[in-house]
Amino acid sequence: MDEVEALPERSRRVVEVLDGLGLTGRVRELPASTRTAAEAARALGCEVGAIANSLVFIADDAPLLVMTSGRHRVDVDLLALRLGRKRIRRAEPKEVRAATGQVIGGGAPVAHPAPVETVVDTGLAEYPTLWAAAGTPNTVFPLTHGELVEITGGVEVAVN
Repeated sequence: MDEVEALPERSRRVVEVLDGLGLTGRVRELPASTRTAAEAARALGCEVGAIANSLVFIADDAPLLVMTSGRHRVDVDLLALRLGRKRIRRAEPKEVRAATGQVIGGGAPVAHPAPVETVVDTGLAEYPTLWAAAGTPNTVFPLTHGELVEITGGVEVAVN
């Protein structure tokens, strides 16, 4: 069995999408959970800011994926102002699953059932290599800030 076949199904779907987009970074399965940015940074030996967290919000009744640096907390009021929205709130777990097809703590920036509007935190541009979840709480893949913006079609916005 090759390393891709050994991955969980959700992560294999992420691999398919990444391959289709021409990304060369490989999905890695880590032995421990990387559900939080701090856990992921410890497991990968990188700065917490290099973790590209996938956070789902509801912006005026529509899902909004915010790819934020692990060192940032999203200021929803400021983000709503910057995006011209009335209200942004954290999505409930069932809303996260409906929008992304993935679970909280393992949400990838791609491989969703349908396109999700995406914001990419400008703070992620400070790191040459980012790490994003690959569909489960213990799978990740490397990419650059430019690749993240490109593969998500995201708008770059300061989130805090």
